[in-house]
Amino acid sequence: MEIKNEILYRIYFLLFGIFIPASVIMVWRTINISVVQGEDWRQRGKDNYVRFKAIEADRGNILAMDGSVLSTSIPYFDLYFDPVAPQVKDFNENIDSLSYCLARYVDDTYTPGGLRDYFIRARADSSNRHILIKKGATFIEKDRIEKYPLFNRGRFRGGLIVEQRNERRRPFGLLAQRTIGYVRESAKPVGIEGAMDSILRGQPGGQMMIRVDAKKDIWLPLEDLTAMDPKSGDDVMTTIDVNIQDITENALLRGMNAHDAEWGTAVVMDVKTGAIRAIANLGRGETGWWESFNYAIGSSVEPGSTFKTATMLALLEDGVIKLEDSININHGKAQFFESFMVDASPESTALDTISIQKAFEISSNVGIAGLAQRYYGSGNGPDRFIRRLKQFNLHLPSGIEVEGEANPYLKEAFSETWSGISLPWISHGYELRITPLQLLSFYNSIANNGIMMKPYLVSGTQRYGEMLEEFPPTVVKRQIASERSIERIRKLLEGVVNDGTARKLHTDAYNFAGKTGTAQINYRRSGNNIKIGGYRASFVGYFPAESPRYSCIVVIHRPRKAGFYGSDVAGPIFREVADKIMASGSNHQSPINLAERPVMKNEALPGLDVGAAADLRTAMKYLDLPFYGRPGTEMAVIRTHADSIMFQDRQLVERLVPNVLGMTLRDALYALENAGLKVRLNGVGKVISQSVPPNTKVRGQMISITLR
Repeated sequence: MEIKNEILYRIYFLLFGIFIPASVIMVWRTINISVVQGEDWRQRGKDNYVRFKAIEADRGNILAMDGSVLSTSIPYFDLYFDPVAPQVKDFNENIDSLSYCLARYVDDTYTPGGLRDYFIRARADSSNRHILIKKGATFIEKDRIEKYPLFNRGRFRGGLIVEQRNERRRPFGLLAQRTIGYVRESAKPVGIEGAMDSILRGQPGGQMMIRVDAKKDIWLPLEDLTAMDPKSGDDVMTTIDVNIQDITENALLRGMNAHDAEWGTAVVMDVKTGAIRAIANLGRGETGWWESFNYAIGSSVEPGSTFKTATMLALLEDGVIKLEDSININHGKAQFFESFMVDASPESTALDTISIQKAFEISSNVGIAGLAQRYYGSGNGPDRFIRRLKQFNLHLPSGIEVEGEANPYLKEAFSETWSGISLPWISHGYELRITPLQLLSFYNSIANNGIMMKPYLVSGTQRYGEMLEEFPPTVVKRQIASERSIERIRKLLEGVVNDGTARKLHTDAYNFAGKTGTAQINYRRSGNNIKIGGYRASFVGYFPAESPRYSCIVVIHRPRKAGFYGSDVAGPIFREVADKIMASGSNHQSPINLAERPVMKNEALPGLDVGAAADLRTAMKYLDLPFYGRPGTEMAVIRTHADSIMFQDRQLVERLVPNVLGMTLRDALYALENAGLKVRLNGVGKVISQSVPPNTKVRGQMISITLR
């Protein structure tokens, strides 16, 4: 019994003497730590927080079709010093040399002694473990600084902290700026950068980091074997031709300045593949023209007369017209139900009955709308017409890989929005919407014999110059219309340039085909009156006409001066682009000796050629043409007698106006300017006239010469 009581006493002692007091103490400590001292401990936890932080990978390059860099990442480095990291011995042995190097070659605002003292104080109080050495250092500068005393002992023993950041750069400046695009935080990705972001950005790496300053959010890397190096992004090959892009942008800029427009766009596409060789967009900004929006892809607008080609192709496909058939355009005026339609071309007011081909060439609204109303205006005709337009894929987006393409809008026949005037107005480009790129895709199909190609900007990806994946051209539709219909619509488009609204754009150097467009914008109908808020000029076509290589569209929105018709505003820009592309390389030209060499005849011998005697003799010898005569003058004249070529004198008398008829521009300028005359010239070729007669006394006057 006494033993039992002894055990109970001991248990009571343990319970009341140890366990209960200990429990009270634990509860009190828990409350004290979590409530009384809670904020302090939480702050300490934040100050010593360790986590795995991502390391950004080097972003891949965007390249032009020839490998030129359109966009690349340039690395810059922010360099810091942690004076606490090095061992005492290493710090003491190298701090003098390090301070001298930094003060001498990096930051001369400190003396070597002042910088040394600053580092020693910082190490002593451990208050600053993130001392800035250099902001935005280049790779070469970083590499040099890493070799300085103490820093050359490595990241952890030397205390040098390197933080890399990449900045995106475009070596060609603003060239194709919007098309190349960007990827930014809190902004929607744009252009090729946005569309191909998953390929360009690579795979980030990581490193265990410790936060040494919560207020400044400063992190230092831990020496951790689990660190992972980032994997650089792959390069993206585009279809952009830098030369054609430059030609297109400069031509568009000149046109925008000349006509003081609101915005404009121009696109050049490879006919056979659908590859976009150039895409330029310019809009009015506060400081001038800027590529702030991709109008070619993102602006769905009423196309105006350039849509008449689709109406004519539908009529040809249904076999209801022949190009030589007649149509009465009633001097460019017509009434459809309660609405009146007039032709924009002054040429129409003088015409009554003309051929369908002529109506298209002069872009008669009345003529095209009248044909649509005649053949599609009754029964299920409107539905057949809309189905034909869908056959040409005019109701679908192009499917280009970059974001932001606007959808086209094409009314359904007999829908709630359909009215009695919808058919005639759609037929000449109103009451529907389409982007410039979508319309160009349709014209490109005509140039490609009816084969519709998908427009594309990215041709493949590569890594370190080795191709990883190629994106070949994509056929959207094998045939949008019959070969016969395509052949006849191409004849119409060539007629527009040779005999129609674009005839002043014609050139003898090569043939091109296309259609002008002048769309009214912000218009409002009130009875028979229409209030117009401006115009949108356009030209779309392809070149060369016989064997098309490129298709091109130019759209200029709201030109304010120097005209507003498509032939005056957009057409010259198209022509400049086509001229320079055709002249930019031998692969765009047909060899002049491709055909069989003709037999030389007497009348084909050179005659009345005038120029430097030495040059003419060199040319005759090169062509293996025998000649007679040795003129004693600097200039000579070639004359033909029967089957012989004769050289004769051409005198240049001092202080008298020389006779330069028949000379080339170089020889004419030489003769006239040496005589003391000021020259104004017109045309190309050889001189056919001069404003001041030969042998007139020279008095420093102005002389005009015409060449042909």
